[in-house]
Amino acid sequence: MVDDKKFEHVKLEKVKEGNYAVLSITRPERLNALQTKTLREISEALEMVEVDREVRCVVLRGTKEFTKKPAFSAGADLSDRSSSDLDPENLRHQSHAMYRRHKYYDLIEEFHKPIIAAIDGFALGGGFELVLVCDIAIASKRSLFGFPEIQRGIFPGNGGTQRLIENLGKMRVKRLMFFGDHYTAEEMYNWGVISYVVDDDKFEDFVHEKASFLGNAATNSLFVIKKCINYGTQVPLNVGLQFELLSYAINSRSKDVNEGVTAFLEKRKPVFKGE
Repeated sequence: MVDDKKFEHVKLEKVKEGNYAVLSITRPERLNALQTKTLREISEALEMVEVDREVRCVVLRGTKEFTKKPAFSAGADLSDRSSSDLDPENLRHQSHAMYRRHKYYDLIEEFHKPIIAAIDGFALGGGFELVLVCDIAIASKRSLFGFPEIQRGIFPGNGGTQRLIENLGKMRVKRLMFFGDHYTAEEMYNWGVISYVVDDDKFEDFVHEKASFLGNAATNSLFVIKKCINYGTQVPLNVGLQFELLSYAINSRSKDVNEGVTAFLEKRKPVFKGE
């Protein structure tokens, strides 16, 4: 159960009236910087709600109780660069260290239910890469995005060089990563990286509105939409279309399909139960 599990770096809470959960990174003193443990706990928390019928959407965010500045995540925690079982001088060991982090980003991206990244403040480096594995990104106007790794002699190695290409193309991605500048939420919206930009004072209500919509939507439809977009687009078009046909057939057996069509014919709002 959600309430039975205690984490050190994250907090998981249910919003029952919206049928969604809020997963907060709770490291405000480090601007929610990500350790491997942080990513592991995010993955574990998602695993807990994977088959929970009361959770049909997840909001991933930085803690509201910030002590310095608001942050979704300011990136990797550079103090967490060693592991007792890995040799920092061994190239294979260092590659394996990143493999461990990649594994958690992949698990987050593969989560079956919609994930909303609620970004209020910094989304830098690994934090920006965390946004890229979510389905919907909602940012307050005061939020800032970027990849400052070049200033530390490192680079965005948590999938950023690969995933962002899908949104921006090579020239813009190289611009972000070569120079390490910060970019506003409006710029990221105009570039097609995030879904919504919201006034700071309307941010919390807007996140709740969108999460509640998904939490009360047809869960199986969202499931197959996410699968078709995330995986069907990785193969040739004719194969992707076959994937879509099969997904349509699978979804047609959902009780929510019958409810949606019936509600339309009866001119009323559908009540989806996620079945």
